[in-house]
Amino acid sequence: MDTNNDTAKDRISRIDSYGFERPDGFDYASYEDFYSRYMTVLTRRAMKWSKMMQKSTAVEKGIKVKRYIRKGIPDEHRPHVWMMVSGAQAQMETNPGYYHSVLLEGQKNTKLVDAVVTDLNRTFPDNVKFRKNASPCLQLTLHNVLVAYGQHNKTVGYCQGMNFITGILILVTKDEEKAFWLLDALLGRILPDYYSPEMMGLKTDQEVLGVLVKMKIPAVAELIDRHDVMWTLLVSRWFICLFIDVLPIETVLRIWDCLFYEGSKILFRVALTLIKQYQAYILEAKNFPDVCDKFKDITKGKFVTECHLFMQVQ
Repeated sequence: MDTNNDTAKDRISRIDSYGFERPDGFDYASYEDFYSRYMTVLTRRAMKWSKMMQKSTAVEKGIKVKRYIRKGIPDEHRPHVWMMVSGAQAQMETNPGYYHSVLLEGQKNTKLVDAVVTDLNRTFPDNVKFRKNASPCLQLTLHNVLVAYGQHNKTVGYCQGMNFITGILILVTKDEEKAFWLLDALLGRILPDYYSPEMMGLKTDQEVLGVLVKMKIPAVAELIDRHDVMWTLLVSRWFICLFIDVLPIETVLRIWDCLFYEGSKILFRVALTLIKQYQAYILEAKNFPDVCDKFKDITKGKFVTECHLFMQVQ
């Protein structure tokens, strides 16, 4: 019986601040140890960000802002900073009323609406804010943003994976229109062709990761080749969901801080960090299923939970 974990469980909520239920087997004791240290970091970062934001809310790109973003954006500033550095704020201000007009048009598109509705109940079933009995229920907000975006970008429309990305944007911004413009920044400019029908951007980046592993971690690349495992099978979920439901939420948000500022290269850095950190463990794989299992295992545990230390390794 783990008394330390039971005691920590009594102190830490079963539901995190974003509405996600902690999974069975969650290590409450390790998390409490991490978070008590991380709170000191968050407090220090919040003071520095507040001081910078008092001087200017423009968040212009530069060495200082880049350094600050890499060290993490405090929750209270994250929506504004994402909007500014991604160009979403400028787009929203240039196109007043556009979101609501495209939403009205999209609601007439039966095929699009049906596709979105199909996935609503599948979006974050472990998040209490997205359940039908929640008050307010974020499913309606999610529905609206996805329908509006599908109408706005008819080449992409709606495809699976977009619901999880949009869900995170809603949880962070708490604003329907801002979530729409951030989704537009992500899918239209930062990750073009990730969600188009051919998904060429997504496929290309997965192949690029394979090449990078070959250059930087050749022993793992040789193992993958030997067992004839396709990179798509191992990392497609990492890329298509931008690490949502793969890594802990605090870590995902730190990755997205960099994603909005620096672009898709952060996805490669995170993937390479995971593979390099667990190289010895991955190399223990004896067959095809072993390789797949190990790539699932390396996204759990202390290394990925301690988001501040994890991001410092990038």
